[in-house]
Amino acid sequence: MLSSSLLLADGSITSCYVALPNGKVDALLSNALGDSRSAALVLNSKSGFKLFGGFTYGRRRKTLGLFARRAMETSTPREIEEAQFSESEALISLGVAEELIPEALVWASLHGLVVGDKSVENSGKIAGVGIAHVPFSLLPTPFPAKDFEKAVDLSTLFNELVDRVSLDVEFLKRALGQAQKADEFTGRLLKMYCMILDEGVKQDIRLGLHRSDYMLDVATGDLLQVEINTISCSYPGLGAVISGLHKHVVSEVEGTTRLRSSRVPENNVTDGFVKGLALAWKEVGNKNAVVLMIVQAQEWNMYDQHWLSYRLKELYGVRVIRRTLAQVHAQAKISADGTLVIDGRDVSVVYYRAGYTPNDYPSEVEWDARLLIERSSAVKCPSISYHLVGAKKIQQELASPGVLEKYIDDKQAVSKLRSSFAGLWGLEGAGSDSIIQRAIKEPHRFVLKPQREGGGNNTYGDDVATKLQELVADGGDGLAAFILMQRIFPAVHTSYLVRRGVYSAEKTVSELGIFGAYLRSGDRVILNEQSGHLMRTKVSHSNEGGVASLMMRRADEKMLGFNKWEKRWLQRAALHTFVDGKISSAFGT
Repeated sequence: MLSSSLLLADGSITSCYVALPNGKVDALLSNALGDSRSAALVLNSKSGFKLFGGFTYGRRRKTLGLFARRAMETSTPREIEEAQFSESEALISLGVAEELIPEALVWASLHGLVVGDKSVENSGKIAGVGIAHVPFSLLPTPFPAKDFEKAVDLSTLFNELVDRVSLDVEFLKRALGQAQKADEFTGRLLKMYCMILDEGVKQDIRLGLHRSDYMLDVATGDLLQVEINTISCSYPGLGAVISGLHKHVVSEVEGTTRLRSSRVPENNVTDGFVKGLALAWKEVGNKNAVVLMIVQAQEWNMYDQHWLSYRLKELYGVRVIRRTLAQVHAQAKISADGTLVIDGRDVSVVYYRAGYTPNDYPSEVEWDARLLIERSSAVKCPSISYHLVGAKKIQQELASPGVLEKYIDDKQAVSKLRSSFAGLWGLEGAGSDSIIQRAIKEPHRFVLKPQREGGGNNTYGDDVATKLQELVADGGDGLAAFILMQRIFPAVHTSYLVRRGVYSAEKTVSELGIFGAYLRSGDRVILNEQSGHLMRTKVSHSNEGGVASLMMRRADEKMLGFNKWEKRWLQRAALHTFVDGKISSAFGT
């Protein structure tokens, strides 16, 4: 994933071109950005329909979404996989981009938008050695303002939900009971959780620094949650810097384009997370204590973490120390009153930027360190119960009918949360046979997801069928380690991606992340806020295979098979998509 941002538009869906083979349907769904003339649904002659313009905004969106959904439902999985969604023009010309890229690289270097360079020895171990700019998208990615606002509104609801679910011991045990048998890592965490419960929880202050990730599904126009991250959310430090970069870049071209830097929303995610850490530190009441950040031995993303440490000291005078789990094991102890002590320094808050993957526990030493921390009176961010709530199985269980109502009394809040849920299915038990067989038959409609965090663990495309068949053939016991999720097809945009000083124009898809901070002491909620946002962009792949790269293209007869008049209308609609004066922006990494 690369650093990106979102252009908040007044329309519903950013323009999307749906190209289904065999002459079925060619549909151009264009985000009108408030202009009713600039979008309509175009169906080719073989389907018997041609609709151009003339809709009011609300009716147009409903009609376009209906036709897109029908096109999806009547297509085979392979056709959906091969479809090109939202093939749209870039926001600026190639020539302008080439002028902006050097300016953007200078800005990134001057403002600390950097990561470790993996090709340099000791980079990731020693700060300042082998630094490179963060890979980034030159410009923001278009995103509907109302959907961004919806995601922001959901943030505090998910914060509260995570906390309430974390207190339901029996639910966590039941929901993860089968998963722990098939997934050793989840099993170890659940076993430790039960051990701490038996011994007695030493701290009633609960701090959550979360990120909920979303994609905008092109066929339905729905904002759907991909996952919620409750441990080690990446880019709360650099996310704010990336917003600054894009605000600067847009300011360089706003005199010659309709992009406006004034429309770039503020992104204070760094200070938002720091506020949560500082308030937790203050609540403990030990002015001499430090915040302990748990890190990996080699961390190329250390500068994202250092931004938090720097701001915590600058704004609140709180010092942060960094240790690996192995170092905690060697250096830490618990005093008689339950305080965690490292090298003679009291620790009031432990903030995990590691510990979310089995790779962080290569031996029993690391597990013993995690247990030591859990047994102490330090505030853990997250506690092991919060960590478990982030498991994919919990996400799937919460989407089941009637479950949300156990934790949220407000019916309107329940409706808002449920509207963001994609299709989710558990794979254990006799009732799962039908969804397993459907996924084997139509694998391109699903994503197979394990319980753990860290990225790179999901299974897509034909591999979904292969993996499920293997699990069934092995007796089915391993199925409990996974869930199935509806595959979300986001809009595709043309973006200029910059990596190691080299740029390319690519078809990309993006994922919106909304950060949230939550702090509770007993029955008292101290903090529940949306802290900032993030947009991660990656190159769009065809069938999970090779990278599909392109320079800017306009719709033409050869691509869509329309006549000259239709072509002229389509070109005009495509241009309207991104040059409306109401464009604004927000972003992250």
